[in-house]
Amino acid sequence: MATREGNEHPVHHRVPPLLTDLYQFTMAYAYWRARRHNEPAVFELFFRDNPFGGGFSLFAGLSDCLLFLQNFTFSDGDVEYLRSVLPADTDAAFFTYLKELDCSAVCVSAVPEGSVVFARVPLLEVSGPLAVVQLLETSLLCLVNYASLVCSNAARFRVAAGPRRRLMEMGLRRAQGPDGGLTASRYSYIGGFDLTSNALAGRLFGIPVAGTMAHSYVTSFSSLEEVWPQTLVPCGGDGPIDFICLVKGWLGRVCQLLGSKPNLIREGELAAFLSYAIAYPQNFLPVIDSYSVSCGLLCFCAVALGLDELQYRPLGVRLDSGDLCRQSLEVRRVFKECSKHFSVPQFESLLIVGTNSISEQSLSELNKKDNEIDVVGVGTHLVTCTRQPSLGCVYKLIEVRGRPRMKFSEDREKSTLPGRKSVYRLLDTDAHPLMDLVCLSEEPAPKAGVSLNCFPLGLDKTVQSITPAHVASLRLDVFSRGQITFPLNSASESRERAQISLQTLHPHHRRLQEPHNYTVALSERLHSLVSDITKGNGKGSNFLLSN
Repeated sequence: MATREGNEHPVHHRVPPLLTDLYQFTMAYAYWRARRHNEPAVFELFFRDNPFGGGFSLFAGLSDCLLFLQNFTFSDGDVEYLRSVLPADTDAAFFTYLKELDCSAVCVSAVPEGSVVFARVPLLEVSGPLAVVQLLETSLLCLVNYASLVCSNAARFRVAAGPRRRLMEMGLRRAQGPDGGLTASRYSYIGGFDLTSNALAGRLFGIPVAGTMAHSYVTSFSSLEEVWPQTLVPCGGDGPIDFICLVKGWLGRVCQLLGSKPNLIREGELAAFLSYAIAYPQNFLPVIDSYSVSCGLLCFCAVALGLDELQYRPLGVRLDSGDLCRQSLEVRRVFKECSKHFSVPQFESLLIVGTNSISEQSLSELNKKDNEIDVVGVGTHLVTCTRQPSLGCVYKLIEVRGRPRMKFSEDREKSTLPGRKSVYRLLDTDAHPLMDLVCLSEEPAPKAGVSLNCFPLGLDKTVQSITPAHVASLRLDVFSRGQITFPLNSASESRERAQISLQTLHPHHRRLQEPHNYTVALSERLHSLVSDITKGNGKGSNFLLSN
């Protein structure tokens, strides 16, 4: 089953099976040597804390994981490299075993991509031969960790921006390498951004792309003599018009209207705007603060009015420095004044784009002030996730040979939950999530309207009784016996799920500052299993005393 975005080729080459930690191979060899490599085993992938001090996360990276599993096979070159780096006494037959390895015996269940998820809830369950599912660990973590982190970061920016304001991801130049840039563009879009500046991401993932000019374009001009051609054919198709002469006339009228001095205009800035408008009369959106916003605004209005006279529709302006709120209000005032005075109604709705090292905090503060910004461009603070560098996903063994396994730790937060599981989301009468309930896989599903007892994580032995109005199973079977069994979603489909999923959250869980803790709880049977294994571990073992 293939993806409609054509991203299988990039994933296959970006994440070959060799993109993992060396100790995965040393463990696989030890399993193989002990003849345990084919024992049935189950791992699960989860994270321990919601990122950015928030109340939720978004799950992302599933499509890439599935394509990775489908293409999992070692080339002859991979095997020869491993032969050169593993200890010299490694049995040669192990390398023959690696050459024949694939994921034909692996099965995966997962939360759908784009779903709101919470700490300690298993996102992926991976079952198969012990050595194989062990080898998958690092690659799966690599594919999920950053994708989910940047997707969650993007969702927080979306919440901060509100539903009206459009968001543009423009972090490619700040990203951690080419793959980080592509991943950021894809999953920022799923998290709620509307546009990207990344042309390759647009091609691969179908994300709308946008962009016009940088300051360097503006500062490269110094004279109107550099503008060529100097004419522009009206949108209606009549003969070419001397566009420079037309715009000069408009510039005088704009300066008179606004009480500005024409001698303050920088000829190079006007030349840059003219040249770009002639090249792209339907896509005119310049950055207007290369020298000063006031002068850049005058040049924009003159060129835009000239375009309008020739039946073109200028788009707007970009602000990239200073007090964006104050400047946007002044820019909108000028647009409205020009609209009224020159009878150009569309001037009132020209776009104002703000891009100036925007962070989640500055975006939230921007929303508290009066402003006229329609589109916000975000780069560094989005793609580098400056507030938190890693989601901290882990991949832990939960069952071998049908027997549950549990990791103990002096740090209780690092202990794991044993056994194969099912996960259910319990909803209230308004369809808001109340709790995620983690059960053993063989347990019957909870029923709507039926009371149940459970044990919230982090509250020790506290029992809570709850009666859900609705119940939803969170995980789906997505990979079986070497084949993807669930349709791979496009970026736009995952984006739609993410936005719907976010809207179902109660506002006190969705809010960015001091959100209420969302409850993740264990069923009575799972809690009992954890208690039994913990007690058994505390008793120790007398195997050293046996003959």
